[in-house]
Order: sequence, then C-alpha cells, then structure tokens
Amino acid sequence: MSREEKNTIGYVVALISEFATFFGIQPRQAYSYLKRFKGLEHLERHYSVLHTQSFPDAIETMVEVCAHNGGQLK
Repeated sequence: MSREEKNTIGYVVALISEFATFFGIQPRQAYSYLKRFKGLEHLERHYSVLHTQSFPDAIETMVEVCAHNGGQLK
C-alpha cells in the first residue's frame, strides 16, 4: 500500500470518527449514514479538496451533501 493510500485511509477514518463525535453517534452509525446518503461517495470524488479543510468544515460539507441526498442529521 502506498503512502498516499495510507494517508487517504487515515483521513477517512478520522473524518468518520469526528462526524460521529459531532453528532453523538457511534462511528459505525456514522459510516452507515455517510455511505447511505452519499457522503463517502462525495469524499472519494473530492478528497483532494476536502482533506485540505478543517474537520469542522469537512463535516459541514458532508452534512450538506447528505441532506441533499435525503439525510436528516443537522
């Protein structure tokens, strides 16, 4: 596994954890929510920009993407 892949995986895991903490849910629930409402898809597509933002800004983006796709967390 390349260093870039490791960094990407580390960022995704950290973002899911921060998202879970922000909403007071378990990381597994956060992962399922982000997957169901296309947050992870957005993250994969726009990782090059999102990983340069702060976690609060990235979480806000994920909330907006998920809300646009039917998610209810705000």
